[in-house]
Amino acid sequence: MNQAALGNTIDTHLQFPLLNHLKRDLIERAYLTAAGNEIASGKMASPESSSALVANAFGMFLERPHLLPPLPGLPEMAWPATVVALEQQIRFPWSGGRHPWLDVFIETDTHIVGIESKRYEPFRSSSTARFSDAFWRDVWDSGMQPFLTLRDRLQDGTAGLPEIDAVQLVKHAFALSAESKRRTHPKVAVLVYLHADPNLWPGGKSIEHARRVRHRCAIERFGSAVAGASVQFSSMTYADICRVWAEGTDLDLKEHAVALCHAFQIA
Repeated sequence: MNQAALGNTIDTHLQFPLLNHLKRDLIERAYLTAAGNEIASGKMASPESSSALVANAFGMFLERPHLLPPLPGLPEMAWPATVVALEQQIRFPWSGGRHPWLDVFIETDTHIVGIESKRYEPFRSSSTARFSDAFWRDVWDSGMQPFLTLRDRLQDGTAGLPEIDAVQLVKHAFALSAESKRRTHPKVAVLVYLHADPNLWPGGKSIEHARRVRHRCAIERFGSAVAGASVQFSSMTYADICRVWAEGTDLDLKEHAVALCHAFQIA
């Protein structure tokens, strides 16, 4: 993020940078009540922070979820959104252990959507996460078989997806499946992988083009592996959603998209 070029667009508060038209108190509350200690640890103040990006992108919709346009690539979803939340915990179908926190949780009359946001993480070291024994409990329905198969391949090392945190994504899918079934009328669950696809590190050093290509290919392979599952998978970039927001008719949303792209160098 080029702080010198931001002008009056963003409040470069010590805790984390935030676009001036967003409500800091409302957004801070979401992170202060969540796991991860993102604000107090200083993580969100980092120029590489993925949390800062997602907070700025979706913080506008916390009190006005109906303003969120349909996500690109998901035309079958009913809109408008009735809930948009940052740092939302969803639980597995058991009580103990750790349960995942989604970067963004969206709900409509027919769907629930969990967004996992990435910025620079895919271009650092490869993930070494594993599954605990709990994930082999007989609690998953037959519609989750593609994710179960991928779980097994990730655990035995044959999946070949080091460029993404595939274990985290599978866990999110399991939790979304459980969350859907908690509804009186189960909703279609969708897992979205939203990434920035930057070509430069904050200091200006280039991110190797081949690494970006490998990352995009890994996303496609993951999507192919879980195709047909009861939890749908979709991927998109921040540039994709900014383009949708900027092309809409709502002036506030257009200005939000422009400010976001400028502040976080989204091309």
